[in-house]
Amino acid sequence: MTWQLPPEWHPQDWIWIGLPHAVDEWPGFLGQAQEQIAAFANAVAESGQEVRLLVRDALNECRARALVSGAVRLEQRAYGDVWLRDTGPLVLCDGQGHRMAQRFGFNGWGGKYLMPGDETIGAELARDAGLSIRTADWVLEGGALDCDGTGLVVTTEQCLLNPNRNPQLDRADIEARLEQDLGFSRVLWLGDGLINDHTDGHVDNLARFVGPGVLALPRATGADDPNAAIYADAKARAEAFGLTAREVPSPGRVERAGRIEPASYMNFAVTSKLVVVPTYGTVHDAEGVAAIAELFPDRDTIGILADAVLAGGGSFHCASQQMPRATS
Repeated sequence: MTWQLPPEWHPQDWIWIGLPHAVDEWPGFLGQAQEQIAAFANAVAESGQEVRLLVRDALNECRARALVSGAVRLEQRAYGDVWLRDTGPLVLCDGQGHRMAQRFGFNGWGGKYLMPGDETIGAELARDAGLSIRTADWVLEGGALDCDGTGLVVTTEQCLLNPNRNPQLDRADIEARLEQDLGFSRVLWLGDGLINDHTDGHVDNLARFVGPGVLALPRATGADDPNAAIYADAKARAEAFGLTAREVPSPGRVERAGRIEPASYMNFAVTSKLVVVPTYGTVHDAEGVAAIAELFPDRDTIGILADAVLAGGGSFHCASQQMPRATS
């Protein structure tokens, strides 16, 4: 039996989304961040897909009920951060109608951020979904990976080779474990992720597969785009690997209080009928959403403002985790 993490465009039964709840994680932005995550949840639910919105406590649930439609299912859970892409379960399929949850160690993105519930929410969600759980003995976050369904995975050296995750493992060790635990037989290594990305360069903010062998990447916009060299290096590596690169204009230079923000349209969430693209109030938003829409002709694509969500360190893809359908 061969288990593999399916690509995000694989049919989904539902999607888990986390609602922000911690004031100190979003100082001055919590209310807006909740509204933007709620808009994301509503859009997916209105497309016809089940949404399970996690709420932290009774107060958080009351706030959610004021923001989401009746089509969104609320689940009160003891989670910490909302980044379920990293703390939620990675659900593998075997192609014969079976599913299993693969869990990994979690150390707060290299020891930087760790909240009560972060280490347990993935197993809790998997167990309550009726999944068997397998746990690996090394640290990995879901946002560090993206796959195309052919056994190919893309990641970044900045994250997976970072000594703050698995100092005992070298590149060859990690490649072997990616195959053993997630079914990936080939690895495309990109270099650095976006400047000031709290996750040490998660690939879901830089490069996303949109089809077998087709990788979407940002294109620098403006002479002051802070990530221009990173985008160019990623494209060169992808093409040298033999992939087709599809460029999407970046949001350009986005700052808050003089600090460069890791704003990216690449943090889009793919659901069964809809692609949701985070926008940031820049002049490039419409062009970025349109470019991603061209990559998914079988789905509707919409842009939803996510500047307040970004203030907490991530965006829509980071805050969600899908349950793939167990197709045979």
